[in-house]
Amino acid sequence: MSRKISIALVLAILAAFLGYAAWRVLLAPSDLPPEGFARGNGRIEADLVDVSTRLAGRVSEIAVREGDLVQAGDVLAVMDTTELAAQKMRAEAAVASAEAAVTVAQAGIAQAEASLALSQSKLARAETLGERGVVTGEDLDISRTQAQLDEAGLTAARATVLAKERAVDAETAALHEIEARIADSTLYASQAGRVLYRLAQPGEVLGGGGKVLTLVSLGDIYMEFFLPASAAPRVRLGDEARIVVDVMPDVAVPATVSFVAPQAQFTPKQVETVAERESLMFRIRVRIPQELVAGHLAQVKTGVRGVAWVRLVGSDGTVPDWPDGLTPPLATALPVAMDGAASGADQ
Repeated sequence: MSRKISIALVLAILAAFLGYAAWRVLLAPSDLPPEGFARGNGRIEADLVDVSTRLAGRVSEIAVREGDLVQAGDVLAVMDTTELAAQKMRAEAAVASAEAAVTVAQAGIAQAEASLALSQSKLARAETLGERGVVTGEDLDISRTQAQLDEAGLTAARATVLAKERAVDAETAALHEIEARIADSTLYASQAGRVLYRLAQPGEVLGGGGKVLTLVSLGDIYMEFFLPASAAPRVRLGDEARIVVDVMPDVAVPATVSFVAPQAQFTPKQVETVAERESLMFRIRVRIPQELVAGHLAQVKTGVRGVAWVRLVGSDGTVPDWPDGLTPPLATALPVAMDGAASGADQ
């Protein structure tokens, strides 16, 4: 009996081994990333930019609608500048008045210089006549005092001109401040984007910093996903990545690793076992090249879901080459199917 039991036990172990091998070959998941590669689920994202007023005022015009594509420098909205225009006229008048005062002060310098020249000439004659005894010492002192007074008057006239010129600078600065406020009343797009929300209407009065529009910035298109602690430290900044969106699974969009979180995004309360350490997840961001996005702005929509693939640095400090068949062929243009897909979802 013992020999039969031993044979049965050996057969059972052999069957278990063969069954495990068959599961590994036939039934185990075949879509696991190969060694040296990692992937994560994410969605196409972009930053939101709030277009706000710097000064309180009434909205005069909004030049765009929700969904419009705008380029850097496009006019988005205009605030009413009637009051600022009146302030500008008053400031321009103040500048002109200050400049006229400078002209008057400069004429005072010419007058003071003439008076000083005359008094110095009289003093020279008085000193000559004094040496001959023709004029008294009192008259000579009067001539000297007059020359000193005229010299002091010239110094005062020059100081007056300088003060008037500084007044012109102050009035000009006030004018430039008003002009800057008028310039700030026209809201421009700082970069390419798409209008997501229109938060105000013409005629509404907004406070300083009041939001007028919200744009989806198309200057930085990326996908964020999470990798476990075993893979995230092996992702290298600046390395090549690939994005495969669900709506276009037969092409891969080229991307670059632009961010690896320096710390875990979520952590168990106590990390004691290997299994718990594996639950530490790090946020990774891969960025689509700007030149690719710039050439196909109309096709870019945020919220499109997909998978991002990255390469992991090996023990020798190198990354593996992309093998054929790991991802679809690289796209030379953004997938057309992204246009309109999930355009309003998950903004």
